[in-house]
Amino acid sequence: MFYVYVLKSKLLDKYYIGFTSNLADRLKRHNEGRERYTKKYIPWELVYLKNFDLKSDALKYEKYLKSLRSKRYLKTLSKEWRGGSSIG
Repeated sequence: MFYVYVLKSKLLDKYYIGFTSNLADRLKRHNEGRERYTKKYIPWELVYLKNFDLKSDALKYEKYLKSLRSKRYLKTLSKEWRGGSSIG
C-alpha cells in the first residue's frame, strides 16, 4: 500500500504534501525533526490521507496536489476527509 498525505503545522499555517509506503514511520520522522523542510514547523498533524495500490498512481496524485499550490484546496480536502466524505 502507498499513501499520499497532507500535514498541517500546528505552529503556523503551513502544509506539507508527501508520499510514503510506511505512514507511521514517515509521520514520526516529520514530528521528530528528521526531515529538512518540516523540522522548522513542528508539530505536524495529519489532515488528509489517500491510499493507493500502485506506487505510480500515488506519485501522480502527489504531483497533482503539489501542482495546485492552493492552501484553500488543501483546507477543503482536510475538512472533507475529517468529515468522513469519500474524496478522489
